[in-house]
Amino acid sequence: MASIKVVVALGQIGYTSAAVEFGLNPKPKFSHGLEVAIDSNRKLLCSYHVSQQNTFTGRLTESMFDKVIKRAKIIAGD
Repeated sequence: MASIKVVVALGQIGYTSAAVEFGLNPKPKFSHGLEVAIDSNRKLLCSYHVSQQNTFTGRLTESMFDKVIKRAKIIAGD
């Protein structure tokens, strides 16, 4: 797990679970695009969940999700 540089959490439930797993306390309020330092070498990125409810209503657009994935790639060094 030491080689992992970035974790992408999908939705608030994913974020809450990741925050517990990584011991983020207190954890910042969930928002799309939120970046949280897990430690000095790793980050947690957040995205709205890619559910039909979010995509059909426009709460999460393809470009919004792409932006989070592109940011994850930058952090990962790809």
